[in-house]
Amino acid sequence: QVQLVESGGGLVQAGGSLRLSCVASGAIAKINAMGWYRQAPEKQRELVAAIGSSGNTNYTDSVKGRFTISRDNAKNTVYLQMNSLKPEDTAVYYCYAGLSTIWVPGESDYWGQGTQVTVSS
Repeated sequence: QVQLVESGGGLVQAGGSLRLSCVASGAIAKINAMGWYRQAPEKQRELVAAIGSSGNTNYTDSVKGRFTISRDNAKNTVYLQMNSLKPEDTAVYYCYAGLSTIWVPGESDYWGQGTQVTVSS
């Protein structure tokens, strides 16, 4: 069994910063890509940032220059540093990991339960 647990969400004023963390645990054989999606009310879930196992990163245009994704492979953890936050960043943020377990060959996507980020104007 694999679990992804997020932390670090909360309420912040516009211009402020938050750091999200997500730890993957369980019968993990290998983690490939990790990343963050978000979903605002009445909007589709969108990719915010992703990072490969070698450290290559990808960001959606609206967060480039403000958000930084990183990972600690030894801790099976992915981070999202969010600076210069805007009200439009308000959403539930979900982490994901593409990984294989020691029990089942092949890679599957696993998701965290989500953490609320609210940016007030």
